Amino acid sequence: MFFSTFEKQLDAKRRLVVPAEFRAAVAGPFDGIACFPSVEFDCIEGGGKVLFDRYRALIEELPFGDPLRSDFEMCIHGGMVRMAFDDAGRVTLPPLLCDQFGLNDWVVLVGLGERFQIWSREAFQLRRASARQGARAGLANLRAGQRGLTAEQG
Repeated sequence: MFFSTFEKQLDAKRRLVVPAEFRAAVAGPFDGIACFPSVEFDCIEGGGKVLFDRYRALIEELPFGDPLRSDFEMCIHGGMVRMAFDDAGRVTLPPLLCDQFGLNDWVVLVGLGERFQIWSREAFQLRRASARQGARAGLANLRAGQRGLTAEQG
């Protein structure tokens, strides 16, 4: 599982030191990570086998030829890049992904359980603020719904 948030600086060769916690989460036969452009947000999404098994299952639920299946296949499978760790625990981000998401200096890696995301620092700050607002509103709605159920049962 991927947890926590880390700010890291890309070097001139677009190398990124992957946090030891993230490296441990993907330990296995392939010593690295796989990433692709996120379907949900303007960032890179990545992970290990668990994440890609989940996406594969989601894709396989859709019939062959379904436009949504084709879109998922294009974005996830077609956009996927496997990156091996070097001796220092770094990966080299592809120029295409760096250009697409404005990753050229400081980046933020945020763990989201089965997956992680790589953001530009500025974009992440906006997304984090939006997520906090969404989580607060969602929690208030959940609590209101629970109070309503309790009142109906009482």
